[in-house]
Amino acid sequence: MKKWPLITTIANDVNNSKTTAVELVEESLRLIDQNQEYGAIISVLKDKALERAKFIDSEIKSGKNMGRLAGVPFIAKDNILTIGSETTAASNILKGFIAPYQSTAIEKLESEGAICVAKANLDAFGHGGSTENSDFMVTKNPYDKTRVAGGSSGGSAASVVLGLAPFALGTDTGGSIRQPASFTGCIGLKPSYGLVSRSGVIAMASSTDVVGPLTANVSDCALVLDVIAGKDPLDSTTIDRQSGSYEDIDDNIKGRKIGLIKEYLSDSLDEEIKQAINKTTLKLKSAGAEIIEVSIPSLDYALAVYYILCSAELSSNLSRYDGQRFGYSDKTAVNLSESYFKSRAKGFGTEAKRRIMIGTYVLSSGYYDAYYRKAQLVRTKIIQDFHEVFKQVDFLIGPVTPTTAFKIGEKSDPLSMYLSDIMTVGVSLAGIPAISIPMERENGLPIGLQLMTKQRKDKELLGLARKVEELI
Repeated sequence: MKKWPLITTIANDVNNSKTTAVELVEESLRLIDQNQEYGAIISVLKDKALERAKFIDSEIKSGKNMGRLAGVPFIAKDNILTIGSETTAASNILKGFIAPYQSTAIEKLESEGAICVAKANLDAFGHGGSTENSDFMVTKNPYDKTRVAGGSSGGSAASVVLGLAPFALGTDTGGSIRQPASFTGCIGLKPSYGLVSRSGVIAMASSTDVVGPLTANVSDCALVLDVIAGKDPLDSTTIDRQSGSYEDIDDNIKGRKIGLIKEYLSDSLDEEIKQAINKTTLKLKSAGAEIIEVSIPSLDYALAVYYILCSAELSSNLSRYDGQRFGYSDKTAVNLSESYFKSRAKGFGTEAKRRIMIGTYVLSSGYYDAYYRKAQLVRTKIIQDFHEVFKQVDFLIGPVTPTTAFKIGEKSDPLSMYLSDIMTVGVSLAGIPAISIPMERENGLPIGLQLMTKQRKDKELLGLARKVEELI
């Protein structure tokens, strides 16, 4: 596992000609080639990355400063569009699809000199928590190849931990950045909903999808967020960023009130995770924070609400993959109806079909009021409960997952897989920012601590994260 310098150090060295973008890209490509056994990467953008690196080096030689990310290689989850390159969302129905335009997040990173070197594996269309639902391969955990790396951003998380690049982009719909970050032992940030543009990101559930960074440390995370955050005319759901830089964070937590969520500390939580949280809580107390146990009763319903709403939204979002305009199209079909049926039957995997059917069912006549409408009402209650608890405390903490990384093939029952999201989906429904920070490892497997705060308080969250990183 390669340990890269801080991103600011790398970029400064490139801008000052102490190293070159070409050397960095070649090193990243070499590491990707050496670590193929982990199944973290779907496609490598070798020619495109090297061409861009040469351009950056030539511009620097002419006296230009190429930005805060000059020459820094990064890896993007393969549901984020990179112009002129294959973007598959790890699904057979999009295999061979070449993106006709670029996502805003990638555009912003490149404007600061970053170089996308590869696309990372994921559960197809983000449907899963282990990357076992990828149509191409299973991503393995860097600490134990018999275990999952988490999902759906498992390829992005594993790439960072393996050191294939200094940072990666992922997407989080119900925990898909935080959970793999916890399983693999890296930093994973889910920003406030709308803080990062979703333009050019293949949609799963539009009301909870968020783009965020996975990094080796909090400083890198803050820098990447600072680059990609902000309003975008191409995405009407984007919100104003906080004033100043997200790198300019205050990690003084003396007198801050931190709520420990009672509902997350149930009997279903592994004892080793509970002990790790207790140790970290004691360290936060010693640093001057006030720890208060808080209750958010509506979290007991969050998982059911999430899978109703998420399935409903994705069934609508996936209707565009019909074999007519782009993606896989079955050539044996004799009419339009058969083309729809065969293209979707062969192109979509089992989990995508399962969620499409659930979503279509809860939106259908006679069941809309019984399921979808009630789920929306309970979602409002969850949002209100988070709002109320933040009147008592500044931050919330708890585990990311009830267990450490499980064995590949262990959760064959879909319901048991869904239950691994039980501690992350509430945050997604509320639209608040959350981050996974690695704690001390037990039995060689990473454990993540989840930190949460009010919406649009991402800078304050990064401050607490940096303090936790320092204490641990």
